[in-house]
Amino acid sequence: MKRLVFLASLVLLISCADQKVNKEDLHHLNGYWEIQKVEFPNGQIKEYKANTVVDYIQIDGEKGMRKKVQPKLDGTFIITEDEESFDLIAKNEGYSFHYNNGLSERQEKLTTLDSLSFSTQNEEGIRYFYIRFEPISIQF
Repeated sequence: MKRLVFLASLVLLISCADQKVNKEDLHHLNGYWEIQKVEFPNGQIKEYKANTVVDYIQIDGEKGMRKKVQPKLDGTFIITEDEESFDLIAKNEGYSFHYNNGLSERQEKLTTLDSLSFSTQNEEGIRYFYIRFEPISIQF
């Protein structure tokens, strides 16, 4: 019985661990994303109920661009000047975003990715969780 509990616990632990992101999954990054929550290393969680700005991500191979846009009620977007280029760097555990804008340089590990969500972890251990943005269109 102890063995069964141990094995069940081990399987649960492994299944909860971050899954490696494969090159074939990277196309899922293309599109509009809104932040859902942020988890800090001390266990504190900040949830975002509504977002006035969302991220537009476009990748081409292992290079990409991330831009802030503001959704409008008619389904269109106000495009901001905030844009960052990045490289997707392949590592043993998957991929990382590598940002270098000349003034600063940082990396975020891509910890999970599917068609509806993704998460990253920065060098300080802060985890960011995103969900696919679904625009609300109100006709006037």
